[in-house]
Amino acid sequence: MTKTFASAADLEEKKVSFTQLSEHAWAYTAEGDPNTGIIIGDDAVLVADTQATPAMAADVIRRIREVTDKPIKYVVLTHYHAVRVLGASAYQPQQILASQDTYDLIVERGEQDKASEIGRFPRLFQNVETVPAGMTWPTMTFTGRMTVWLGKLEVQLLQVGRGHTKGDTVVWLPGEKTLLSGDLVEFDATPYAGDAYFQDWPHTLDRIAAMGAHALVPGRGPALLGQAQVQAGLEGTRDFVRDVWTSVKAGADAGRDLRAVYEETFAKLKPKYGHWVIFNHCMPFDVTRAYDEATGHADPRIWTAERDIDMWKALEG
Repeated sequence: MTKTFASAADLEEKKVSFTQLSEHAWAYTAEGDPNTGIIIGDDAVLVADTQATPAMAADVIRRIREVTDKPIKYVVLTHYHAVRVLGASAYQPQQILASQDTYDLIVERGEQDKASEIGRFPRLFQNVETVPAGMTWPTMTFTGRMTVWLGKLEVQLLQVGRGHTKGDTVVWLPGEKTLLSGDLVEFDATPYAGDAYFQDWPHTLDRIAAMGAHALVPGRGPALLGQAQVQAGLEGTRDFVRDVWTSVKAGADAGRDLRAVYEETFAKLKPKYGHWVIFNHCMPFDVTRAYDEATGHADPRIWTAERDIDMWKALEG
């Protein structure tokens, strides 16, 4: 292989930031590693996205305990990916909340995704032995929207459209115009689109933009403070998704094979996006999914540890 597989060579620890976005919202970020959003309400705490393992979640809990002793009552899974859900047990929440679509994806492909992601991200899963056996299962699901009250604080869980996955959920504080986006939005970090809906994703971002957020916790990258930064995060994510799709669709329509389309798309996008976190990691997965969508696979195929390696050899070998 000309490139090390996925993030196998990414072993450098990242500096953590714990940033207050609004009166009740905080962001746990780590230089492009997966983020966690925290809502501290009147009587309880809600955590969105858990980190990859309970051992890693322990650091989030430590930061929360520096600012509040209120119980962590809710964990929200913005989608089903292992790096977002497998730390849930550390919080000992009363409820684990997710969209019904996310629940269905865990049923369909959770075990395969777990094995796939552990193979891709050795640093993030260094303490994988702390993950309980089996899957992280939501205890309550919803379709479309759900409101959670933390005392008098209104927290909305919304499905605004398909993008990163078909189950994507955002967490919205309407009174503070603050959004926890999950991986629907990234900032200075490459969107992973291996399970995406390329043609839907930009329209979903348009609906997020219409919400008028003043602060946003992206899936990866620093917290976005102020409408200008929020807009930059939305535009950057939208541009990347459209640029991948435009290049791949043109190549597929011209009858070129996946490897040719991949090499062409990588070369086109590297000057603009190559400095973003996990660009080399994401591009083979992103182009493969876009090529599938362009050639008639409406829904993403399941990634397994074996399929990951076969795809990487085919495109990077």
